[in-house]
Amino acid sequence: MLQSYATMKMIEQLGYDYELLRYKKKYTPAFIIKSIPRVFNPITISDKKLIIQKKILMCMHKDIKEANARRNKKFDEFRKKRFTKYAPWAKGYKELLQQGIKYDIYLVGSDQLWSPSGLATNFYNLNFVKESKNKVSYASSFGVKEIPNYQKKRTRNYLNRIQHISVRENAGQKIVKELTGKDVPVVLDPTLLFDAEGWNNLIEDNKMYDEKYIFAYLLGPNPHHREEVKKLAKKTGLKVVTIRHMDQYVEADNSFGDYAPYDVGPEEYVNLIRHAEYVCTDSFHGSVFSIIYHKKFVVFDRYSSEAKDSKNSRIDSLCANFGLEERRYNEHEFVRQIQKDIDYSKVDEKVEQLREKSKNYLKESLMN
Repeated sequence: MLQSYATMKMIEQLGYDYELLRYKKKYTPAFIIKSIPRVFNPITISDKKLIIQKKILMCMHKDIKEANARRNKKFDEFRKKRFTKYAPWAKGYKELLQQGIKYDIYLVGSDQLWSPSGLATNFYNLNFVKESKNKVSYASSFGVKEIPNYQKKRTRNYLNRIQHISVRENAGQKIVKELTGKDVPVVLDPTLLFDAEGWNNLIEDNKMYDEKYIFAYLLGPNPHHREEVKKLAKKTGLKVVTIRHMDQYVEADNSFGDYAPYDVGPEEYVNLIRHAEYVCTDSFHGSVFSIIYHKKFVVFDRYSSEAKDSKNSRIDSLCANFGLEERRYNEHEFVRQIQKDIDYSKVDEKVEQLREKSKNYLKESLMN
């Protein structure tokens, strides 16, 4: 949601009007047949498994389900407040095709919208847009290091229809080069188009806790990562603020954290990082906002590097591009590692170079 918000604000700064497209699929026989290959996609299987598991476990833990509903309400409040320029709902692909001739420019991005698991919808790949229309990809991500062989032809086809392609990760750049022969730029995630001052103007400063704290934003279920945070808390004497059961129900979360608020939407999320002493995370955007607000942070690997559904490539690129490889979790010296100062003057220099490059790419792509 913060990525969409940042993209909208940057488009406004560039002087463009816009509408947000919304699409509801109709599960016709033809759509179902085209979607059959997704059943065998390991990324789809992994994602669906987590969704089903979370639903089952939430039904078993009704107190957490009710608390999670409060968090969802915060997201709804943010959406209603910040997102107002909507196109009418396209209900079914025929209606979506009508949207594909309406506008001058079509922009897609960012995050993992080009994941192999979503190929069948023909929405985020802009296949519904008329051939002659200007199509722009900003910081789009495949979320994987390689495309399955049985999807390469279709992926190549939609990439070749998009006039202006940029990607968020180095791995995505290699994928586009392999499939199309095109050299495309790696640009910043939309949230990084704004520095700390920019985000202070976008999100009101609201300090949730008066005392100093460690913010633990962990999406994965690894209990060892939580134990490491406890070690840091014991060493520093700081309290731990965490957000429990985000992407899935995690048993270890039930007893983790001194403060575990559920009334946390995008605004509160930014503020929790903004005022933290340390940030411990396995999240890409947890790392991004730690960089924006010059925090001492460490990023854990959420996925095994050998796993077929690994989405570590975005963390790999983020750390490599900004010279922050040493912020990847080191199990042998975690406490000393996170307490080590970061030379943010060097990081900011690299971020600013990429920020300028990214803004110029977006400006030129929209103008062309």
